[in-house]
Amino acid sequence: MTTFQEELLPGTRRALAHRIAVAQAEGRTPSLVAAVVRDGRAVWHGARTSIDGHGPDETVQYRIGSITKTFTAVLVLRLRDEGALDLEDPLEKHLPGTGAGEATIAQLLAHTGGLAAETPGPWWERTPGTLRPELADVLVDQPLLHPAGRRFHYSNPGYGLLGALVEQIRTAPWHEVLRREVLEPLGLSRTGIRPEHPHAGGWAVHPWADAMLPEPLEDFGRMAAAGQLWSTTGDLARFAAFLVRGDDRVLGAESLREMRTPAAPAELTDQVDGSGYGLGLRIENQDGRLLVGHSGSVPGFLASLMLSVADDVAAVVLTNCTSGPAVSSVASDLVRIVSEAEPRIPEPWRPLREVDPSVLELAGQWYWGTTPFALRLTADGLLSLGPLTGGGRRSRFRQDGEGTWKGLEGYFAGETLRAVRRPDGTVDHLDLGSFVFTRRPYDDRTDVPGGVDPDGWRGIG
Repeated sequence: MTTFQEELLPGTRRALAHRIAVAQAEGRTPSLVAAVVRDGRAVWHGARTSIDGHGPDETVQYRIGSITKTFTAVLVLRLRDEGALDLEDPLEKHLPGTGAGEATIAQLLAHTGGLAAETPGPWWERTPGTLRPELADVLVDQPLLHPAGRRFHYSNPGYGLLGALVEQIRTAPWHEVLRREVLEPLGLSRTGIRPEHPHAGGWAVHPWADAMLPEPLEDFGRMAAAGQLWSTTGDLARFAAFLVRGDDRVLGAESLREMRTPAAPAELTDQVDGSGYGLGLRIENQDGRLLVGHSGSVPGFLASLMLSVADDVAAVVLTNCTSGPAVSSVASDLVRIVSEAEPRIPEPWRPLREVDPSVLELAGQWYWGTTPFALRLTADGLLSLGPLTGGGRRSRFRQDGEGTWKGLEGYFAGETLRAVRRPDGTVDHLDLGSFVFTRRPYDDRTDVPGGVDPDGWRGIG
């Protein structure tokens, strides 16, 4: 039997330590802390600091900025799953009078609501939230800068509205709902809207001198749901594991998969970079590795949480400086280091518990026109359909009725695959969104759309 290496190998740990040491030194940050999660548990913590004899650990709080948005998105998806709202509802249905009510809840989650990126001045991250006591104070006079749903335009006020939406439906402050419904069930006792000892102070580092300036630590008020939270690498490591696996006390795996699915049209530059946005989560393609997560930036602090579902590896990086280290690149590198040095050991292959003969007879080779496809019945009870060779349209299907299956991804997501049978009960062909798949190329025994030439296949002569 194969034994699993629960702890990281010494060479891997040294590579991780080297990466954060370089980031702290070259990024000129007072301190940098990091954690790596594998198979749902933290397997490494590291720290670098400019203070001799002081090593911040996984319990020291840092401000996490816009990673807060992912927590807010979890709350909104909880409301959806309970039936309190629909993601396609316009905001006006639940939170009237904002002036941005035509944007849907899904659009606000995906930053496609058309709202401005920031609040009216002064700079909300460096001034008291009491300057914006009303919800209208976080929106510009004309809240919609772009037609709702047309383009991705990152909006901090959009998440301020989502926080207000949570408060409206739950009739309780956003941070209290978050604590009760997410933080406490997941055991995130060191995450909250205000710092608790021990915590790092936020600093600005002079760009042309090795000198520092303390940054103000403001309460964001109405904008709290966009970037207020403090947390630790220990808590965020547990949160990262939740974002992969789900927890039925908070949010199920299917809803988290929905959060990790692209929901916003990518800008041209994002398409070149291979990045996109889901529902409260950023999606990036890093050298062929799909990463999801979020970054955070507020005066005095930078943060990043990145995870690879395929590798089941996540990384968290927190610093206490306004600018300097490219924390998302560091987090991505930590995921890559572990994934490449210690590749995930796959689960053992296991056969199906039961085999349905009527489904088994569908397995094998099919043709869409002249293109050969393979249909497989997998141990998870799904059907998998894709070209025999090369790229092309492929999807998995979940049984949706007697003789029908629903597409789960790709071109055929949501489409119905149906086994069409002859009067004697044998399978004639597969129908997939009007596409006909036959056992032979343009099988003349099947009612192929457009018909089959009666003279059949021929040569040039």
